[in-house]
Amino acid sequence: MDLEQEEALYEFLEETSEPFSLEDITGYIQAPGKKRNRRLPIEVSSYLEMRKIAFKLDNRHWISRRGCFESVPFVITPSRLELLNGIFIPGHRCVPFANPLTLPNHYKFFWKGQPVPETTTEAPPEDLYPYYCIYGEEFAPQYIARDNSKNEEAYNSDLYEDPPEVSIHTLDMRGIYRESSFVPGDRFIARTLDWKNCYFELEKCGKDEWSRAELDKWAEAAENGFEDSFAMLGPGAGTEEQAAFAYWFGGKRMRELPAYSLEEFLYEKTDRIDTVPYGIETRFWFAGKEIPDIKTLYNNSVPPDRTFIEELLFRKNIPISEYVILSYIRDAFFRNENGIDEVINRVVPPVIHLDEDEWDIIADYISDRMEDFSKGYSLFLDKSAGPVRQRVVELHTAVIDLSARLQKGEIEAAWLPRHTFIVLSQIQSHAAALLEDLAFDDSPPEADIVAMDNSLDSMVDTYGDIKELINSAMDNFRRSNLTVIHGGKTPGQLWRMIQISIISLDVWRRAIISHDCTMEELHKIIQISMDWKDTLRFRFYCETPDGGKQYLHDKVRLGEIDFHGRKELIYEYGPTWNIKIIIMSSYQPVNNEVTRFVAGDGVAPPETIGGPRQLSKILTAMETGDSAEKQSAQQELGADFVSGSFDLEKINRNLRVLIKNA
Repeated sequence: MDLEQEEALYEFLEETSEPFSLEDITGYIQAPGKKRNRRLPIEVSSYLEMRKIAFKLDNRHWISRRGCFESVPFVITPSRLELLNGIFIPGHRCVPFANPLTLPNHYKFFWKGQPVPETTTEAPPEDLYPYYCIYGEEFAPQYIARDNSKNEEAYNSDLYEDPPEVSIHTLDMRGIYRESSFVPGDRFIARTLDWKNCYFELEKCGKDEWSRAELDKWAEAAENGFEDSFAMLGPGAGTEEQAAFAYWFGGKRMRELPAYSLEEFLYEKTDRIDTVPYGIETRFWFAGKEIPDIKTLYNNSVPPDRTFIEELLFRKNIPISEYVILSYIRDAFFRNENGIDEVINRVVPPVIHLDEDEWDIIADYISDRMEDFSKGYSLFLDKSAGPVRQRVVELHTAVIDLSARLQKGEIEAAWLPRHTFIVLSQIQSHAAALLEDLAFDDSPPEADIVAMDNSLDSMVDTYGDIKELINSAMDNFRRSNLTVIHGGKTPGQLWRMIQISIISLDVWRRAIISHDCTMEELHKIIQISMDWKDTLRFRFYCETPDGGKQYLHDKVRLGEIDFHGRKELIYEYGPTWNIKIIIMSSYQPVNNEVTRFVAGDGVAPPETIGGPRQLSKILTAMETGDSAEKQSAQQELGADFVSGSFDLEKINRNLRVLIKNA
């Protein structure tokens, strides 16, 4: 599809509320008088499948977000803070029942047929973040910044510190709360009147009107809906998309009353769904499990109906659209370059091999586009966007280059920082989106240029951080593998490098242990590594090919385990902690080798704190709570808890004491 057809597709989905066939949507998209595109139904179907912008009913029929969610009831539970101040903060409350292209400060609400008056509320931003976290905790500041221009200026003034106070659009609910005798625990039933424009009707529901049994049935449907969406679609493009498909897979029961509000369910009522790290973002996921790493770049915004040149680059693991290439060409003009070799070497870094035919195809394409652009390009008109585009080009090329080098296999994937390719993919896709915005003749408004530049600063910092971690991992890998066995039989005892990671937390340790290490001994080593006191029950298991669990006896030795090709163990400690043990390189020990830790990061939480979800709540209280909440949180964490700290020497000292007393 071309750009005009893509716009028509989105227009169709915004307008239709009835199930539609591929013939319906292709008939709307196909402009009158144009030559019939026989592949259009296939392209549309592929586009809908990849972009997840509609729900599939069968092989030929779909229903739009509007058709699924308009007029369907959902629940909003105001917080005590809102009741106390007589306000309502739209925030993420209408996810996924609102058009995701519309910001919450533009929503309109009605009570008994009359519009609810609007007001503004001033507060420190950390007090407001919880009302936007379903969009992803990392995106909450962006939603607040985009509420109004003054907020955006406040955030842009210092990229590394939140402004002391912001102002957001809220609803003035004083009259409604009084009229309806609203008390904590009461709920609003909301219905979407107009999905495209985000109009919602509110009515009160008392806190005791619904039975716990009926609410539990809704929670069960919601848990199944989220878990089915994870299994079918993976982590998806974002948390808003995850929520939309959870309601779809959760079936009719999840889209009817009685129900919990989505935020109440996610953060208070489920033990099966949790918020977990996903590169530099977060996603909802199976509680106690990590989102699997990927081994290559991905980009959800790459066209599914790729052109020939896009497909060629995609096969080289450069997931970009033609608009990105056009931005590279504009950058060449801004640099006052006329040759195509410089452009090709930025689009396709030299570390990526191109055969002669591939080079010629790309060269012909770029040459033709440069000839087209040269007639209308103006350096004067590009003076605002040009410097930003140039920085984005350099970052994008650096990410592609680094990714290609890592895929050459110079380092075992297990040694890389967690979610390395996910982080690189997120930087790449954000950079590619900026380049697409900067590919056209019309330069974006100055305010947008400033926002792009600030966003770019953050991406460059993140790229620098991940590159530093990768370089450190590669140095450790090379040093530790000076004596790695690469094959054949070697007399004497074999040892292993292992990595111990608390699932859902950025806490890990790397150790060298013997093949003769038993599960009971490994348990003690893990306890030392986390500074835990062995107060909870434990067990180890490895996953079987059919997805089951093979639990291991305490006396089983590491070298006796059949890993079924996965080279991973899971250590269950108590009801809430799950730790992944990755079995890394075999290691030929030096004389008098001893078990020892060689690397790690992150402070381990107290073992009795209740797991990652409870830890997250306590850390949030530490950051955003009042003085009493902060004091209580510090007591739960312990006086020695310092977020991000890791003392390798202390852990090894404790380990030596354990070995000596064994």
